[in-house]
Amino acid sequence: MTETHTSLEPSELPPPAWDQIETVLLDMDGTLLDLHFDSHFWLEHLPKRYAQLHKLDEASAKETVISAINGQRGTLNWYSLDYWAKCFELDIVELKREVQHLIGFRSDAKHLLEFLQQHNARIVLATNADQHSLKLKPPPTGLDQYVDDIVSSAQLGIAKEDPAFWQALQSEVAYNPATTLLIDDNEEVLDSAQAYGIQYLYTILQPDMRSPERTVTRYPGVKTFNQITR
Repeated sequence: MTETHTSLEPSELPPPAWDQIETVLLDMDGTLLDLHFDSHFWLEHLPKRYAQLHKLDEASAKETVISAINGQRGTLNWYSLDYWAKCFELDIVELKREVQHLIGFRSDAKHLLEFLQQHNARIVLATNADQHSLKLKPPPTGLDQYVDDIVSSAQLGIAKEDPAFWQALQSEVAYNPATTLLIDDNEEVLDSAQAYGIQYLYTILQPDMRSPERTVTRYPGVKTFNQITR
């Protein structure tokens, strides 16, 4: 059973053994990028625009949208903008562009990326984001300039919540689970990575910078990346 962790002060969170890490797998949304963009889009902007475009009252539209989204949690559909475009009969990519000014790094994510560029490990963006999201988000942030590879679950046909994702990832990026570090805000993803044998696992305490920090996690929780770049 995975140990439960409470939030630690920066000096208390043990950093990984960097000299033993050959590959660093990084999530995108909620880990490197502020999840506020996604939270706002799916919970506020999309329901509002769905109500306007389908001439519905906003409360019932929000209930319809959120219920549909929750029904696909943890699946490839959850992350597929094409799926939601068909489901809601809306141009989801265009609606995302309406609020793309909210896309941005979490507060100190660039510090982590700059630290990793000085490290010898291979840096891989391993994300559930589909190809539409990968065209929308890296350009305004320059995220793609900091990583060696980008692999999405849509590309592999398996969501990261499935341990089979990590095996499939090895067909794209050769890595040794015993010398690999993964940082991800989704603990179901971390569970699947642990089941596959990935050795170093960290989660994020504040994926959405405008929401409260999580105080209890199943994995060591990072408040600021300088906790683990010592």
